[in-house]
Amino acid sequence: MKKLNTKAGFTLAELLIVVAIIAVLVAIAIPVFTSRLEASREATDIANQRAAKAAALVSYMDATSPDAAGVSYYFNAATGLVAAANTGIVGYGKGTTVVGNSNNTQDGYNPSADCVGKIVKVTIVPGGSGAEPTITVAWEAAA
Repeated sequence: MKKLNTKAGFTLAELLIVVAIIAVLVAIAIPVFTSRLEASREATDIANQRAAKAAALVSYMDATSPDAAGVSYYFNAATGLVAAANTGIVGYGKGTTVVGNSNNTQDGYNPSADCVGKIVKVTIVPGGSGAEPTITVAWEAAA
């Protein structure tokens, strides 16, 4: 009787090559994924800074008698409103010290600063004799 020579399955060498290829692809994908994730965190922080600045300016211009020495506002991202004190505001900052390729440094955002769990503080100091006010946006620890 003649023996059938059928090959069933893959050899060990073939399986090792497939595993090695998958390992290389994963090693390439993980750093790309983490940098994109950090870039999205930074974009969230920058959007919160812009919203805080806009809300603070509205509150400042609505004030009947703006303080001549300046005023500070704390932005609550959950409500979209500003408050005079940072009590009761839960930290919402997302950016870590890892730079996520966000080249946007508007309003003083530092991509290498740790903003995790912090809130935005906007300080407005009026300019003298018709000059525009000085607006400072910074991240501060939540109370």
